[in-house]
Amino acid sequence: MATQERTIAYLLEQLASLPGLSARKMFGEYALQRDGKTLALICDDQLFVKPTAPGRALAPQAPEAPAYPGAKPSLLIEADLWENQDWLADLLLATEQALPAPKPKRPKKP
Repeated sequence: MATQERTIAYLLEQLASLPGLSARKMFGEYALQRDGKTLALICDDQLFVKPTAPGRALAPQAPEAPAYPGAKPSLLIEADLWENQDWLADLLLATEQALPAPKPKRPKKP
């Protein structure tokens, strides 16, 4: 079951306080990105946040689960928690700050 457009729209609305946050379609599902960093995946209408120490501290109740078969475990944020806009924004901001800067892309060879 693929993620519905309304799920993406709702999450982006809830996270409107984070400027520059976008949803990018990837592999038939979506990734939440900000400043070149992938912070979370949305697969089958579920939100999977990359696990970091600050993220775990803000979401100690969140179980870890893979977003898709073969993926590394992520923090599974239950849909009822999405309603708390400030908490959700704080979680993604803390995750972003804990992740390393993205590696620069190599120039294409002629």
